[in-house]
Amino acid sequence: DKNYTDFILELEYKVDSPMNSGIQIRSNSFEEYNNGRVHGYQIEIDPSDRAWSAGIYDEGRRGWLYDLADNEPAQKAFKNWEWNKYRIEALGDSIKTWINDIPAAFLVDGMTETGFIALQVHGIGRDESKLGLKVRWKNIRIITEEPQKYAKHSPLKPKIINNDK
Repeated sequence: DKNYTDFILELEYKVDSPMNSGIQIRSNSFEEYNNGRVHGYQIEIDPSDRAWSAGIYDEGRRGWLYDLADNEPAQKAFKNWEWNKYRIEALGDSIKTWINDIPAAFLVDGMTETGFIALQVHGIGRDESKLGLKVRWKNIRIITEEPQKYAKHSPLKPKIINNDK
C-alpha cells in the first residue's frame, strides 16, 4: 500500500518445488508503462537446479541484473522444501541480498529509487502439475527508520550497472 526507498527487509519463505517466485522491491505499475505492467527489481526465489535464489532480476524491463552463476556458496544455501531466510538491503543505489546468511548479490544500479514491495507468486498458467503448490511467508520485518545504521558488510564485489535512466 506504500512506496519504499531505503529499507532493510528480512523474511522467511518456504516454496514447494518446482514453484518459481520472488519478492518485488522498488517496483511500480504505471498505466503509461506497458499498460500498467509491474516492473522493477525482483529478488528471485528459484528452486530449480539453476539455483539463483536471492539473485536480482529486473521484472518487465532488463531481465537478469545479478544472477548467481558465479556464486556457488549462495547457490548451495537454498534449502528446497524448507524455510529459507532472506535479508534484502536497498540503500541508495545499492541492493544487497543474503540467503540463509550467505551473501548472494551486491548490485549498484540507480534506475529505480522507490517503489512498492510485493510478495510474488509467478503465474502457473495451465500447468496442472503446479496446481496446489504453495509459497509460504513468515517473520516479515522491515526497517525504514535509519536503515543505514543496520547495514551489513558484504564481501562480494559490487556489480555496477550503467545508471542512465
